[in-house]
Amino acid sequence: MLRNQLKAEVEGLERDDDLDAWTLRMWPKVNSLTAADGDKVRQAFQERLTHLQSMQSDDISPAEKDRAAAGDETRSRIDKSVLTLPEPKRLRDKQHLRFVAKHPCLVCGREPCDPHHLRFAQQRGLGQKVSDEFTVPLCRAHHRELHRAGEEPEWWSKTGIDPLGIARELWLGTRPIPRLSPPPMRWRGIS
Repeated sequence: MLRNQLKAEVEGLERDDDLDAWTLRMWPKVNSLTAADGDKVRQAFQERLTHLQSMQSDDISPAEKDRAAAGDETRSRIDKSVLTLPEPKRLRDKQHLRFVAKHPCLVCGREPCDPHHLRFAQQRGLGQKVSDEFTVPLCRAHHRELHRAGEEPEWWSKTGIDPLGIARELWLGTRPIPRLSPPPMRWRGIS
């Protein structure tokens, strides 16, 4: 019901300003939907945005359209992962965080646990956590202790635990590496 309500609201928006205001108010609700329902609302939002932008572009001269298109084309070709100083990707996966939280605390074995993001695993970003692939389970007490400790790598070395290795194992637990099937016989040099 919430998905249909949000889609109807999006379809009723008439201006870019309305779309901006709706986004600020309703995007948390969109993110609370299931992945499939959230995607449907996001698609409706994108279609409405495209429609509103096309209505505005009818008022622009052809020369201005060409300049805008050239600028968009340049921006869309930049792959930041191949830059000299690449921008780290921050992967988000709520299901993986729930999977991590189901495991016992790495330090004491207590449950329930919080998924702790290993802050030293990626470069820091303004107001951004590291990717969800760098999470390990910690009980609330050890999670607080770690955040109060300050130097995270030092705290982990005192516990004698390799959190990056465990985070990698957990990540592969929700995203197994696909195994390739053996190539057909003709590729092996046998006819």
